[in-house]
Amino acid sequence: MTTTDPGTHPALLAAARAALDTYRDARAAYDRTTLAEPVATGADGTPTMYIDRLVEDAVIDALRPHRVNVLSEESGWIDNGSAVSLVIDPLDGSANGAAGVPLTAFAAAVAVDGEFTEAHTVWLDTGRSWSAHRDRPVAYRTSGRTALSGAALSLLRPHTGRPGPAAAWWAAASRAARVRILSTTCLEAALVAEGAIDAFADACSDTHRLVDLAAAAVMVPRAGGAVLDVRGRPLVFDTDLTRRWSGVVAATPELAAELADVLAHAADAATSAH
Repeated sequence: MTTTDPGTHPALLAAARAALDTYRDARAAYDRTTLAEPVATGADGTPTMYIDRLVEDAVIDALRPHRVNVLSEESGWIDNGSAVSLVIDPLDGSANGAAGVPLTAFAAAVAVDGEFTEAHTVWLDTGRSWSAHRDRPVAYRTSGRTALSGAALSLLRPHTGRPGPAAAWWAAASRAARVRILSTTCLEAALVAEGAIDAFADACSDTHRLVDLAAAAVMVPRAGGAVLDVRGRPLVFDTDLTRRWSGVVAATPELAAELADVLAHAADAATSAH
């Protein structure tokens, strides 16, 4: 599926093309060890792999003519004095990409005066893409599922060293009919938007940054779904990449609310018991 809206912001398209081309070139030019090598610490406080650096540098270069502000995972906030800002995850699923697992994505959202207006996500290994604008219909729909029981669920990996997140993970997994761990939030959100899976969540580990969820916050509601935080923290534009969320991306508001409730109650009970 490629659903690029003909009205998609040109900066979004330029960034996505740079990410796609550079990712493919990097995979062809370098071995797995080189691509996975840590070369810096990103603005979000996590290690930057060589493959991350290659892709993000290309994206930043592609955006220079557009003179938009940029909030990106590795470089952080680049202020060009514009009313338009792009919140970008140039390469979501870096470990997958370095290892040759074909589950990686580029995702970005446009914020105008701090309000998210449109988004674009590309599955880098296939070229499939999803576009969305908050004021226009989209060509895809969620599954419409309203209950967690029997759902096809995707989760971040279980954090077994922490009682709260571990209990939350198993509480959600035990209610689902199927559970997948794909390790690429942006792609998993797109799969929720098009109905391939019913929901995706971080089980109370507070792993998500704004760059992980910004595109989903535009795309998924337009397809009939909902994006929220397990603890009810609003997902708003902010240039501070140290802020964290436990995101829930679901086919309907009802499913999102139930999944968040199951996760929060299990995590709180386990934490209290310890």
